[in-house]
Amino acid sequence: MLVLSRKANDTIKIADNIEIRILEIKGDTVRIGIEAPKSVDIIRGELVQSTTETNTEAITLDAELFSQLTKNE
Repeated sequence: MLVLSRKANDTIKIADNIEIRILEIKGDTVRIGIEAPKSVDIIRGELVQSTTETNTEAITLDAELFSQLTKNE
């Protein structure tokens, strides 16, 4: 992992087509802007984590339900 210190209005370039700009720093909150091609998916990490947890829970419930249903036959 690369760790950088940046100030407001500083940028970070990733390859030739992605730029991250520090827009504002207030207390412990940092606002960033990301410029990237539309083909690049940008998703907040907590949404990915939540979706992963929900999917894992659904698979577990489905396996338990399937097990119960097959026992009744």
